[in-house]
Amino acid sequence: MTEHTASGQDIRIALDVMGADKGVGEVLDGVGRAYASGLKAKISLHGREDEISSTLNGLGLSDKPISIAHADDVITMNDKPTEALRRGKKSSMWSAMASVKSGDAHAAVSSGNTGALMAMGVLQLRKIEGIDRPAISCIWPTLRGRCVVLDVGANVEATAKQLVQFAIMGEAYFRALTEKEKPSVSLLNVGSEDLKGHDLIRTAATILKEADHEMNFTGFVEGNGISLGEADVVVTDGFTGNVSLKTAEGTARLIGSWLKEALTSNIVSKMGALLVKPSLEEMRAKMNPSNSNGAPLLGLNGLVIKSHGGSDAEGVAAAIKTAETLANHPFQDEIRRTVAKVEARAVAKHLPLEEPAEAAAE
Repeated sequence: MTEHTASGQDIRIALDVMGADKGVGEVLDGVGRAYASGLKAKISLHGREDEISSTLNGLGLSDKPISIAHADDVITMNDKPTEALRRGKKSSMWSAMASVKSGDAHAAVSSGNTGALMAMGVLQLRKIEGIDRPAISCIWPTLRGRCVVLDVGANVEATAKQLVQFAIMGEAYFRALTEKEKPSVSLLNVGSEDLKGHDLIRTAATILKEADHEMNFTGFVEGNGISLGEADVVVTDGFTGNVSLKTAEGTARLIGSWLKEALTSNIVSKMGALLVKPSLEEMRAKMNPSNSNGAPLLGLNGLVIKSHGGSDAEGVAAAIKTAETLANHPFQDEIRRTVAKVEARAVAKHLPLEEPAEAAAE
């Protein structure tokens, strides 16, 4: 499958309107906000036409390049991936993905069921040659701006070879997102020293050091180093990544709750809050997950952006804008080339790309 890239008004985005927690209205409001913030891409809205049309009419978007692609079925958050695949061909999620496969769209965006989205992506678009498993990435706010963390849920376990592939995909994605030529890449570990961690992660580090000379691989990073911004790309397995992400989200909510309580506990603190309101608004914007919503399912032969299921209109707009940004960049072709090059070097150097049979059995 050829990767479709375009620029400006030539970009076409297929948006799965159904299946989000907050409903069709919130998703379509996000479309309006995306156009208000400068979106130039054409958007096809995939879902139940009557629901979409009745909501769209009141949003004042008649002058925007928007079309509707009717799809009867909706994949819910409770549907298992196998069930979604069994009845999915009439769903809005499948329809949006099919548009990418056919070349009618350069990217698909969905706030629906993550497992179903990944399963449909693999089935319809297939994996990039040389990639064993796709990965889910996320944008993580840091003291230095933001970083990319992957995998955050697609793969409970990962081999050393797959961690290397995640690193290559994360590097290409971060470069496309930020235009930083040499992003720093680290493996998440229990310590930053070379001898820390299990054999699998040390093997991945060895392969990256010796077989990917162009990568700015900086070794290991500990969990606290993610938010400190010690690496642009942080690589781990999906189990560890998902636990880390949910822990960080919970901590952010806890701090926000404590801060609100402290600033509203009495008259004096309320007066103080008024004085620092601009700074508090700035901090709130940095902590708002909607501002960094929208992450690609990396490793597929096509661009699929996962928007958080509970996203508000702001978050949906951010995901759509991310799709437009990434559609301008052939980062998936970069992944293809780099994976092939690194694997060839690893084989030539007799590096342990495959997990030993006894380790896999354990």
